Amino acid sequence: MLWTLAAAPVQSLLLLLPGRGAERFARSYWSGVRRILNIKLTIHGELTRHRPAIFIVNHASWLDIVVLGSVLPACFVAKGEIAHWPGIGIIARLGRTVFVSRGRAAVERERRLILDRLAGGDNIILFPEGTTSDGARILRFQTSFLALAEAPSNPDIQLATLVYDRIDGLPVRRSDRPVISWYGDMTMAGHIPGVGRLRSLHATLVLDAPIPAGTYPDRKQLASALETRLATNAAALRQGRPITPLSSPPPVVSAR
Repeated sequence: MLWTLAAAPVQSLLLLLPGRGAERFARSYWSGVRRILNIKLTIHGELTRHRPAIFIVNHASWLDIVVLGSVLPACFVAKGEIAHWPGIGIIARLGRTVFVSRGRAAVERERRLILDRLAGGDNIILFPEGTTSDGARILRFQTSFLALAEAPSNPDIQLATLVYDRIDGLPVRRSDRPVISWYGDMTMAGHIPGVGRLRSLHATLVLDAPIPAGTYPDRKQLASALETRLATNAAALRQGRPITPLSSPPPVVSAR
């Protein structure tokens, strides 16, 4: 809380200034939160240098925001109700989060907002599962999210796999997943104390090679390729097997 109170005025000022200072400071802020929580991170692969880019990431916990925010130069897309959460909503707004309601009446306006962000060179982080999982599996992708891959700004697509693999220096067991993952009817207030009791947490982030716009003929084939690759990556990381980032786009395994 003290770190957030110190950082908020700086970010508020940077949001009023031109350039990408607010984006860079947001990464510094989340890096500070990650250090406070003692979350260590190993990264395999390289970030795309192309702008705009859409990062496709699996989603298991509110901790994902901390870890990804400290590394990826991008804005999150979040469900609209988060904007009204006490404290969290303010932090999300300062981080330039794009809020979507998924209500039919607001779909076009929200789509235009994201397209404008991409056209302005902003990168976007998408969680195509649409919600958090228990961390032991990848949920089916909602292909509607990947319509953004067809944006006129021709964004790169980069797959990022995030797995929490060690707690207090020991491999994460299935029984440990509820301590890390935040899903179902879990409350933030009930989940944070469990994380706070951990001495340390380790995560691994795998960045596959960026995929240029137009590589796949449609978003369903793109979703199929990314979902299969993400599930393969996550399973390998959970099992402690070595993994090498792809240097080319993943193949389409099956039609969706």
